[in-house]
Amino acid sequence: MTDFVLPPVGEGLIEVELLRWLVQPGDQVRPGQGLAEVMSDKATMEVPAPFAGQIVELYAVPGRKVRVGERLLRYAPAESAAGVPAEGTTATAASPAAESSSVPPMSPRSSTTPAFEPLQTSSEGNGSRGPALAAAARATSVAPPAAPSVRLLARQLGLDLSRIRGSGPGGRILLEDLAPFLRRPSEAAPSSGEHRPPHPPPADTEIFDLGTPGTRLPLTGLRKRIAEHLTTAKRLIPHYSYMDECDVTDLVRLREQLKEAAAQAGIKLTYLPFLVKAVVAALREVPLVNSTFDEAAAEIILHDHYHIGIAVATAAGLIVPVIKDADKKDIWTIAQDIERLSQQARSGRIHWNDLQGGTFTITSIGNIGGLMATPIVNHPQVGILGVGKIVKRPVYDEHERLRPAHLVYLSFSFDHRVVDGAVGVVFGNAVRRHLQKPAALLLSPPPAVSPTSR
Repeated sequence: MTDFVLPPVGEGLIEVELLRWLVQPGDQVRPGQGLAEVMSDKATMEVPAPFAGQIVELYAVPGRKVRVGERLLRYAPAESAAGVPAEGTTATAASPAAESSSVPPMSPRSSTTPAFEPLQTSSEGNGSRGPALAAAARATSVAPPAAPSVRLLARQLGLDLSRIRGSGPGGRILLEDLAPFLRRPSEAAPSSGEHRPPHPPPADTEIFDLGTPGTRLPLTGLRKRIAEHLTTAKRLIPHYSYMDECDVTDLVRLREQLKEAAAQAGIKLTYLPFLVKAVVAALREVPLVNSTFDEAAAEIILHDHYHIGIAVATAAGLIVPVIKDADKKDIWTIAQDIERLSQQARSGRIHWNDLQGGTFTITSIGNIGGLMATPIVNHPQVGILGVGKIVKRPVYDEHERLRPAHLVYLSFSFDHRVVDGAVGVVFGNAVRRHLQKPAALLLSPPPAVSPTSR
């Protein structure tokens, strides 16, 4: 028999949480097949098999921490499965089994999954996939390719992925392939045959799990990480919030003028790239907001880079991909980054590195109809901007005449240990000013102001 240990899972990571097993004792495994889903602080990874053989025993229990180098499972190598296997060997990244398979212990592609929580029921308490899923897996021998977020949503909807045709590369099932099957809890599921959508799903519930009455949900995976992070943020950070109204009539007009040209270039131009540019411009004017707070050292760390987090709602929870060096990018590049990172987040392919290093966060509630919010600061950052929906209303101009205007509420929250109320308002005014003169956001910015020069 051969023991397989947890290989290196990322730079600086020494342990992960085992979310669930993708194999069971008796399963035949091929090189590259997923063995387990594990989670670091912010990202979920699928551990691929660097060997071919039969699973004999699973050592780790879902929900517990596993350190790099710790035994995960025992297997019988394919070449010895039919005979008497050798005892006492261990498969690692440098083992002959791994080398012959040409599959790295943790391939870059396998480590690009966001932190999604598995749906656990009483039949899965010991890590099994449940009778129905186990039977389906053995019947087909190869599970349909799908990201953890897709499998999670499928389980929540009661869908059998083996009966759904994937539209991704190699038949991979994507999140959008499940969209037609979303329905309200009161609507009956199809009784037989292929799953068919009873009605188009409401636009604002396409990716949200709104819960089922009379059930209990274990706090695991991403949901657990979100709970821990937000509890830390609320416990450590003395928040204050304020809202302001911003006239974005010129921004709406400019985006409409540019949208068609952007689409022809394959770029989806939303309002978010302009918001990112406006926030970066304001951060350059008020460097104190572009900082993080180090409680252990009792220091405020003012950054000279501008890494802007964009909150993205996924099927399993909220994650915040980060646009690195946003000050060095134009509107078009930022738009492409937002689209790429959002798609990767929702389909389960976001890389762990794309979730790190943010210095300020933007969250949008306007796309589902919200006007204002009191967003929670993304610790250890010191500020966050919540953006409401854009509404058209009559306003008075400088000549006391009514005119139609597009207005949006900007909701700011700050860490009061770092950002006093007056400083927060100065920053908010800067954001408003840049949004009201959006054409300037298309220009290259001047050299960044050093935080230590003020």
